[in-house]
Amino acid sequence: MSGGVDSSAAAALLQEQGYEVIGITLKLWPQDCISRAEDKCCGPQAVMDARSVAHRLGIPFYLVDEAEDFQKQVIEYFAAEYRAGRTPNPCVMCNEKLKFGTLIRRAQKLGAEKVATGHYARIEASEEDPSRFLLKRGRDQRKDQSYFLFSLKQEQLQHVLMPLGDLVKSESREIARDSDLRTAEKEESMEICFVPDKDYKAFLTQSKMVTPHQGEIVSEAGDVLGHHEGVEFYTIGQRKGLGIAAPKPLYVLRLDPETNRVIVGDADRLELSSFIIERCNWIPFATPPQTIEALAKIRYNHEGTQATIRPQSEGRATVELHAPQRAITPGQACVLYQDDLVLGGGWITRDHLNASPGAAPAEAFPAHCHSDSTTSDAKTH
Repeated sequence: MSGGVDSSAAAALLQEQGYEVIGITLKLWPQDCISRAEDKCCGPQAVMDARSVAHRLGIPFYLVDEAEDFQKQVIEYFAAEYRAGRTPNPCVMCNEKLKFGTLIRRAQKLGAEKVATGHYARIEASEEDPSRFLLKRGRDQRKDQSYFLFSLKQEQLQHVLMPLGDLVKSESREIARDSDLRTAEKEESMEICFVPDKDYKAFLTQSKMVTPHQGEIVSEAGDVLGHHEGVEFYTIGQRKGLGIAAPKPLYVLRLDPETNRVIVGDADRLELSSFIIERCNWIPFATPPQTIEALAKIRYNHEGTQATIRPQSEGRATVELHAPQRAITPGQACVLYQDDLVLGGGWITRDHLNASPGAAPAEAFPAHCHSDSTTSDAKTH
């Protein structure tokens, strides 16, 4: 229970359906997080709200300290990805490692058979193989959170319930209102829970996880156009805040952490037609077919585009887009769909961006790679 309306409604709905429900809230914040995350899902106000909901429903409530794991599995990953010139997705990692990782094990120790959350997604048994579980989009397309769940494995999906998957947001609020829960009208946060005001640069520097270090901003030809304080503070496609004068707009095309260089260029150089993903997770099948036709989403708010996926060895795959897309960003998840079914996905690599300034177009790489009853909200970061 994150202290939000969705996890609260999920708990109430399961209770109405006859489940024996207990509530668990994960304490994710270190002590110095309290002042900056008072009302977030890692803050004390959220704990108070979750406890109030549990009391109103008459269910047991547990506060589980996962701050150490959250620091290691999510926050340190977040900083490490920026240091490596990638843009992280901490929500996917939090779901995989904590909400559907350690929390499942904790819940089982309390005697719970399932972990339920307030996610807008659906889990169903496969008609072809009832022992295999499928992940599908939520009915509310505006709130669908299946993108953030693509990395869940079968051993996780089989222990999960998502009672809001067939509802829209307004119906969830109505359930909370009918149960007279204090979270019924609570606004949801669209921010990363541990980064206040969406200012990840300030978070990285204030936490001393990144130390500013001057480097060069260069053109693709290698001409020095300006200087910066670290590749960690930039992301692919960025235009504002470069601090350089040019006769036309320039965009961040690549980040090179080895040389601490930010490579910039024209907008049309941001478009790519193919890229590589790694650490792939396939949900409907243990071994993927040689070729897959799917809708590829290269970031959460991307509408998706048709693509041909060619799985390779070592958990990698090439994604060949039927129409070039802008700002394909290393470190982000590429999630693959066939209609409402989530096939799985992987993490976008830097392989397609490794060409040095002045080299051939970035897309010119080989097509084949070589090598509670717990409830919680997942925010749509």
